[in-house]
Amino acid sequence: MITMLSRTKQFLRQHNYRYEKSYIRPLMAPESVYVFKFGRDSLNNRVIIRYGHTWTGRQRINEIDLRLHKQKHPRVFQNEADMLDYLETRLAQRDHKDAENPTDAEKI
Repeated sequence: MITMLSRTKQFLRQHNYRYEKSYIRPLMAPESVYVFKFGRDSLNNRVIIRYGHTWTGRQRINEIDLRLHKQKHPRVFQNEADMLDYLETRLAQRDHKDAENPTDAEKI
């Protein structure tokens, strides 16, 4: 559907994240919306891509909203590369924190 998110899908597969895609076509807005949910255990993180079409028919990303688990306000990006840079640093911090603090299941 949207080939421009192929780098994001590759990144998530490399880091063992599950993902699910859905497409929303708003009735009153000219933009199309693509919702991409991902996570390791539950799909509680999401990326919302608002895109339109150029006069030649190509897809153009207008805005990428990233909302990770427990974030109050989404992070807004203009392109996929900026979002992937943010995800790499953020997910590395989360993995490091999880390694330091084992869960109850790992303690037993």
